[in-house]
Amino acid sequence: MERKEILGHVDHTQLSQTADWASIKSLCDEAIYYGTASVCIPPCFVKQAKDYVKDQMKVCTVIGFPNGYHTTAVKVFETEQAVRDGADEIDMVIRIGWVKEGRFDLAEEEIRQVRKACEGKILKVIIETCLLTREEKIHMCQAVGNAGADYIKTSTGFSKAGATFEDIALFAEHVSGKVKIKAAGGISSLEDAERFLSLGADRLGTSRIVKLVKEEQAGGSQAT
Repeated sequence: MERKEILGHVDHTQLSQTADWASIKSLCDEAIYYGTASVCIPPCFVKQAKDYVKDQMKVCTVIGFPNGYHTTAVKVFETEQAVRDGADEIDMVIRIGWVKEGRFDLAEEEIRQVRKACEGKILKVIIETCLLTREEKIHMCQAVGNAGADYIKTSTGFSKAGATFEDIALFAEHVSGKVKIKAAGGISSLEDAERFLSLGADRLGTSRIVKLVKEEQAGGSQAT
């Protein structure tokens, strides 16, 4: 797979607690230069980033991040604020406790309310696969589709593990035809990125792929 094609599926990500405007600006510059799908950044930087990039690229942010146990009202408010600030895409974290209680109806309704607050912007739903059983993941594939979200996403990158090939294959088997898949968390090589895409992922949430491409290009330049 061509590097440009892989980069076109990447949400170039900076969600560190120590993120400052200099690091977000650099992320945006890299994303524009390398043609990534979006930048994924903390909500507090959305307006500044959108004013900076304008229409050159998509700005994505996170809601209920990273633990998902905000109330639904708070997640809706966060989403409304992000949309006002210019966010093009929203990545929300589900309330995992509801899933553990088998209350998939409540998880679905929360997604539906955040979907409405998105006002037509792309919604990705983070279910934190490393904390769920296989059956819970399948239930959430169905809930995400029923609620009208655009993507189901594996991970925040802040829990005990990230995306796995097995989870992407499971999603691909059980999501509805309209729901796309985002693999995120721990994607550390171009080979892994390509495999995630081949298994059915449409987006890759990662801070590393652009860096790897830059290093590859630098190595090629030195060789010549």
